[in-house]
Formats: sequence, C-alpha cells, structure tokens
Amino acid sequence: MTAPIESDIDIWDDDILVDPYPTYAALREQAGVVHLPKNGLYVLTRYDVIRDVLGDPATFSSAGLGFNPMVNEALQGTSLASDPPVHTQLRTTLSQNLTPRALRGLKVTIDEKADKLVAELVAGGSFDAVDSLARAFPLEIVADLIGFSGRVKDNMLRWGHAAMQVIGPLNQRTQESFPIAGELYGWCSSVSAEDLAPGSIGRGIFEAEDRGDIPAGSAGHIIHQYLGAGVDTTIASIGNIIALFGRHPEQLELVRNNPELVPAAFAEVLRYWAPVHIWGRTATREVEIDGVTVPAGAQLGILFGAGNRDPRHYENPDAFDVSRNPVDHLSFGYGPHGCAGQGLAKLEAHAIIDALARRVKVLELGNEVREPSNITRSFELLRVTKVVAA
Repeated sequence: MTAPIESDIDIWDDDILVDPYPTYAALREQAGVVHLPKNGLYVLTRYDVIRDVLGDPATFSSAGLGFNPMVNEALQGTSLASDPPVHTQLRTTLSQNLTPRALRGLKVTIDEKADKLVAELVAGGSFDAVDSLARAFPLEIVADLIGFSGRVKDNMLRWGHAAMQVIGPLNQRTQESFPIAGELYGWCSSVSAEDLAPGSIGRGIFEAEDRGDIPAGSAGHIIHQYLGAGVDTTIASIGNIIALFGRHPEQLELVRNNPELVPAAFAEVLRYWAPVHIWGRTATREVEIDGVTVPAGAQLGILFGAGNRDPRHYENPDAFDVSRNPVDHLSFGYGPHGCAGQGLAKLEAHAIIDALARRVKVLELGNEVREPSNITRSFELLRVTKVVAA
C-alpha cells in the first residue's frame, strides 16, 4: 500500500461547483483516490472504486455522510445516516411505498400531470424551465404523495434545498442554510399522523410506527428523508433534462422517433450530469482503497459525476447519447444505500421526457445560470426562449 496522491484544490470552490467536470477529469487521471488536504477528504474518482466503496457499508459508514459534525449529529437515527442492521429496518418502511408495485397506481396520474403541464408550457411559446417545470412538477407530486399541505407545502422548496446544503462543510452556504434546515428538522420532530392527508404515504409511515415495524419516534425521520433527500435532486434532474435536450436537439428527435428510449434517455441524463456533486462516507478502520492506505476515521468524498464519466467503464463518456442506456450509472448510488426514491424519480422524469418528445419539435435555450451549491448541482435559471409544438 502507498500514500495517496494529493491535490491542492478545494472541491467546494465556487467555480468547481458550477462546472466540476474538468476537475473531475483531472482528479480521475491522477488516481482513483486523491487526498485533498484543504478539505480534509479522500475523494473517490473512478467508477469501480466508487462502486466497491458503496457496496461495503461495514468498512465505509454512512453515520458520517455529512461534511460537518453538526449535520452528522442532526441526522443520527435516520435511514440516510445509519448502517445495517438499523438502516435495514428503517429502509424497509421508507421503501415499501416506493417499490415499482406500490408506485404502479401513480403512473397514470403522473403521466397525465406531466402531459398537461408540458402542453401548457409549449402553448405559451416560451417558459422558465426551472420555476415552471423543474420545481413545479416534483413539488406537486411529492406533496400529494406524502400528504403535505399548507405551510409545509409552501416551504418544501426552501426546506429541501437547505437540507442538502447543510451536508457540506461549514462554509457560508452551510451556515446560511442551517436555520432553514432547522425549520424542517423541527417540523419533522413534531409532525403527527393528523398533520398529513388521510390515505397518504405519510400517514402509512405513522401506522408502521404504531405497529412496531420501526422504532418509536422514527416516523418523522423517514418523512424528513422524503423531503430532505428527494426534492432537490429531482428538481436538478428535470432541469438537466431540459438543458441537455435544448443543447442536443438531435437526441430529443431520437427519442421522438423511438419512444422506447425514454428510460435510456433519463439514465443518460443522470450519467452525463450527476445531480449530486459529492457524498460522504467514513472509514471504520484503516483500509486499502485502490492500492492507497486510508486511515481509520478518514472522511471520504464520493464524486459520482467523476465515476459516471470514467473512460475505463464507459466508451466515449463525454458524449451525451440517449441510446447508450447506462443502467449501471452511479447517480442513484449503489448497495444498501442506493436511492430509495429512484422509482418515483424515474416515473416523474420518464413522464416529462415522454411529454417533451411527443409535444416539442424545437426547444431553444436562452439564459442559463447555475449557482454554486454544496451538494446538489442544478440550474437556478434556465430560460426556454422558443418552443415549437411537434
């Protein structure tokens, strides 16, 4: 085993957060594991290295998934920040309403809502892809699914965004987001079944707690994960769909002519632009990763986007190609902590892609703005200046 290669970059530098791919490529070519002294991290950059680490929760714990001690303390007891066997118990309740079988009845509703929204936007001739589509659509779906209404529904966007920001280091973005994330933590710690719509998934989680399927007091933690981990990433992914089809009209035409490519197109969007910049694990012992010695207690930074563009795994990885069908991309994670909500995310994204492919012939982009964000990489502004109906 050898000492790791070091780099003097700051992985949370604003310029890197806005466009991380040149940095991902440079780090990936240095090594599969690179030490970043400025961040106190060992970042993982290559596909196989990332997948192996994600598949070994005993050695690489999720109890330290955040990059500051305050958020790790706040997340204790959640499925997101626990390891088996506790994680397995919490995850079962989180996931049982998100299986393909459980979601089957939602597909018609989601497809209809996506088609109606896209039709209205196309009829207008131009639209704001972030506020009018990327944010509006998943917020409505998740609110109905979990049973949110009133103040909670109104705060979903800011709460979900802040919940991801505070996973980062103690920089200005994190510190500004802690009070907002605290509102979410506070609400989740006091929420009751009666606060959620009858027949909703949220009510079902409290019923699972009453049955003893999950530990007493953990229903709020599970509902927090729906809001904290699922909203911001889905918003990012839908914005990326619009931007990539705007930049690559031939790919949208390919899906229009071959509707069976809808699932492959979303997989390629996730591979090409990972919605999550970095995610954490903590080494539970001294361990060798890709020939490098990593000490016990070291914090790891998983760069999903770097792994997704690894030429050792994907041919011509810097090309956006909807026919690639990269079902093994890393953006949903891998192993026991693979994204529990990926079934719902796929339903939403597939519905949007299908509606775009059927209804849009021309999609021209105007202003694009990405704001630096600690964890989620998304658009703050994405203007569609011209849209022509198919």
